Amino acid sequence: MAGNDWINSYLEAILDVGPGLDDPKKSSLLLRERGHFSPTRYFVEEVITGFDETDLHRSWVRAAATRSPQERNTRLENMCWRIWNLARQKKQFEGEEAQREAKRHLERERGRREATADMSEDLSEGEKGDLVGDLSAHGDSTRGRMPRISSVDVMENWANQHKEKKLYIVLIRHELKPFHALSLYESLCSLHGLIRGENMELGRDSDTGGQVKYVVELARALGSMPGVYRVDLLTRQVSAPDVDWSYGEPTEMLNPVNSENSMQEHGESSGAYIVRIPFGPKDKYIPKELLWPYIPEFVDGALHHILQMSKVLGEQIGGGQPIWPVAIHGHYADAGDSAALLSGALNVPMLFTGHSLGRDKLEQLLKQGRQSREEINSTYKIMRRIEAEELALDATEIVITSTRQEIEQQWRLYDGFDPILERKLRARIKRGVNCHGRFMPRMVVIPPGMEFHHIVPHDGDMDGDVERNEDSPSSLDPPIWSEIMRFFSNPRKPMILALARADPKKNITTLVKAFGECRPLRELANLTLIMGNRDDIDEMSSTNASVVLSILKLIDKYDLYGQVAYPKHHKQSDVPDIYRLAAKTKGVFINPAFIEPFGLTLIEAAAYGLPIVATKNGGPVDIHRVLDNGLLVDPHDQQSIADALLKLVSDKQLWAKCRQNGLKNIHLFSWPEHCKTYLSRIASCRPRQPQWQKSDVEYDNSETDSPGDSLRDIQDLSLNLKLSLDGEKIEGGSNLDNVLDTEENAVDEISRAENAVLKLSRGVIEGTQKAASAERADNNVGPSKFPALRKRKYIFVISVDCDTTSDLLEIISTVVEVAGKDRDAGSVGFILSTALTISDIHSLLISGGLSPTEFDAFICNSGSELYYPSSSSEDSPSGLPYVVDLDYRSHTEYRWGGEGLRKTLVRWVASINDGKAEGQLVEEDESGSTMHCYAFKVKDPSLIPPVKELRKLMRIQALRCHVIYCQNGPKLNVIPVLASRSQALRYLFVRWGMDLSNTVVFVGEWGDTDYEGLLGGVRKTVILKGVGTGAHKLHANRNYPLEHVFPFDSPNVVQTEGCNSEDIRASLGKLGVLKG
Repeated sequence: MAGNDWINSYLEAILDVGPGLDDPKKSSLLLRERGHFSPTRYFVEEVITGFDETDLHRSWVRAAATRSPQERNTRLENMCWRIWNLARQKKQFEGEEAQREAKRHLERERGRREATADMSEDLSEGEKGDLVGDLSAHGDSTRGRMPRISSVDVMENWANQHKEKKLYIVLIRHELKPFHALSLYESLCSLHGLIRGENMELGRDSDTGGQVKYVVELARALGSMPGVYRVDLLTRQVSAPDVDWSYGEPTEMLNPVNSENSMQEHGESSGAYIVRIPFGPKDKYIPKELLWPYIPEFVDGALHHILQMSKVLGEQIGGGQPIWPVAIHGHYADAGDSAALLSGALNVPMLFTGHSLGRDKLEQLLKQGRQSREEINSTYKIMRRIEAEELALDATEIVITSTRQEIEQQWRLYDGFDPILERKLRARIKRGVNCHGRFMPRMVVIPPGMEFHHIVPHDGDMDGDVERNEDSPSSLDPPIWSEIMRFFSNPRKPMILALARADPKKNITTLVKAFGECRPLRELANLTLIMGNRDDIDEMSSTNASVVLSILKLIDKYDLYGQVAYPKHHKQSDVPDIYRLAAKTKGVFINPAFIEPFGLTLIEAAAYGLPIVATKNGGPVDIHRVLDNGLLVDPHDQQSIADALLKLVSDKQLWAKCRQNGLKNIHLFSWPEHCKTYLSRIASCRPRQPQWQKSDVEYDNSETDSPGDSLRDIQDLSLNLKLSLDGEKIEGGSNLDNVLDTEENAVDEISRAENAVLKLSRGVIEGTQKAASAERADNNVGPSKFPALRKRKYIFVISVDCDTTSDLLEIISTVVEVAGKDRDAGSVGFILSTALTISDIHSLLISGGLSPTEFDAFICNSGSELYYPSSSSEDSPSGLPYVVDLDYRSHTEYRWGGEGLRKTLVRWVASINDGKAEGQLVEEDESGSTMHCYAFKVKDPSLIPPVKELRKLMRIQALRCHVIYCQNGPKLNVIPVLASRSQALRYLFVRWGMDLSNTVVFVGEWGDTDYEGLLGGVRKTVILKGVGTGAHKLHANRNYPLEHVFPFDSPNVVQTEGCNSEDIRASLGKLGVLKG
């Protein structure tokens, strides 16, 4: 075949430059070397990616057949085999991935069919079902929705019209000074990278890039919006010797960009702030891939900050009631994971922006064929990242994307989002039909904002400026202009500007070919390529170097000297001047990338008055739809690119029209416009917040507990008080969820928005007033009756998952015994956290001679229920001496699938049992089930799918829940997605002020499949050696190792030598607990 000549040429070239593949350390599929251009690897990549496997095999056969004693031929034979082997591995990876994709496609189709079948029963009847619940889950309705607010002026007028009121997102009105209508507090989370407000070190490393700039500017812009009182950007505190000291400052205020025009009211704690939470290794800056084990520590620290700030804001503007965040917004997968946990602990809405998605990255890396799935996971911790993104989809109300391409091409890869099923669910919501507990988060396209106040478009032309400069030589041009114009023989010609890094995906070589082969375009215009900074091509990465070399060869091939500029260096501050130069020459900006996720440079160019030519793949389609300032092209069609450029450059009327359209519409991409849409989306979410009142959380730290003052009088606490924070129902049962997708009838929409917000405000106010009246009427509610959790010096949480209840009882007795006199003095409290039901726990304690009143709380059914002990069983429906925390139940019922979920689980059980000779492998456990926990008995855990497969099945069918195998596998619990044993501890911290840093969690070496959630955070952990080892098989099919979740080298973690009291006491001493 003809390809063999090329292959042989490449192989000879490899031999000429040296034995680059002889080093066994470099024989992997990682063919790119950072910081150095390797000709060997460049040619190997060319062979592997450009030629068929049969050609490679033929070259090897030829080399083997012509073997001679010469070293060169021996090396050629060996190298042919190794390159052929690399190509075979690449092909194998592609085949395996194709099989996975086909399997995933079948699973999704089956899930769609089953979900549709469940929902089709009542579609024709048009049953309303639990409409309010469905709407709160799905967030879409044809009535009562908050429309898009079309300008800053409208929002300001709206604020001034109702300036007597101060509204939080739950829209509780507070009387205060008459400034603006809204008083919002929001938290943004962005964990990795180096974040500060000024002099951002963008590009310092792969973690400090565009996302850092985006979140800082978003926080700053939100803090300047009318009605937003405070914005916190939560990130990691870094006090390392190799980074600037400013990253170690706990708090940094973000000054508004244009403070003179800021409409923000000024208060003691108002504005936008970067709040740095210490977590992870101290005095060390680590990449994002290594942050995963420390996520729980961040969540606990962030939760503490939010609680403190809520109280402070409550005293300042809330009339004494805590001001909870309007929403928690996670940016990137790690912050999405954190935001899901924070949202669940606080019961406030969550938003999520992925920025870069793990499944998309995994798919791209597998297509390259250079690394196996295992190697990718080891390098990027990609499976942990993907699970974090799936969890974010489970918990978030809204996913904010930059483009529709991100939704249609990237989010569709996830189990938790199916565009087809999402449209079906939305249609059912609009028709008022029950969705049977199914939910899909709403995907919203909100392009990133920009600051335009400092941009002044150039109105002159090149000739006029040249004449003025000759008359007035003192008016110097920016240095970058001369750096570019020195390349041109005629610098006055219109400039075609491309600004992108030297990456094959940016398709710059096709642009150069289009320019070189179109003589009219070459005669009419110059081409400027800003491809980053470089000192020496040999020091660039192989990929970037190959692109630059290809461009240099094309310039030589088409003899483009004097017509193409490719400067080696430019500063970030030079970029505006580069845009201005292109505009002065009446030039055009082009982005010819094969796929462009968004295209921020297109917006920047438009702001400077440049018409655009852009790829039709990805974000530029959305940008062009708004700006209408150029032409879209097929990036693979070289002639199309040349024709579009020539048309804009040669047609001055078209050029002027595109320029004017861009300047006229560019404000739609400003930060104020972004924030308006953003805030309207938040206002459309169902209001959620902790449902207890201030007197529940007030306490006097000076009070001490008597030894017996645990929770024996907890029945006096009015936990059955149900606070109606939802207020009046909006007309039609809507919850104001999503803004309209069209912008027609803007005036009517704005009017409806005002009326809807006022009605919701009145309803919430009335509900709060009723709750407060009921609270005052309940004379039994007082600080002396609150749980003693906050006053304990230490809390021992027994979360050991044993094979038998007798083993569990023995461990409970041992831990209680270890506390000894500290327990008697009331300084140590106990919480039992288990998968058992409350009745099973009661039987267990009685059989062991333990009193329920020795414990402060019981976390039951894998975290779906929370009980407190009571000295009386008269008021308990179960007849047992316990009181259920109804606030926790309402706290965790968000997105609980209810009967729709149970039907799906029953169908799954039937499919497992179908045709099995062993009989009923799985059966429903009605006695172990509760309102928020569906329990099943498992006969042989080895014969049923692992937990990750069942969790995947639920997500594919849009059912949000936690699936947990318990008691070494014989039991299966399915609970709400916001419920877990670890989240129950955070709830106790929020609800009763329990000190998490003085909480000691006892676990075995392994446990139920929710085991990983019990580890980490600011809590102390004691691992009981030899306990729960049988549960190891439950974790055998994990997507990622436990090391990606939990830092075993943490000083807050110890492992006992045994399980007797002396061993446990010694371990507690290592943690600094109960010394002496």
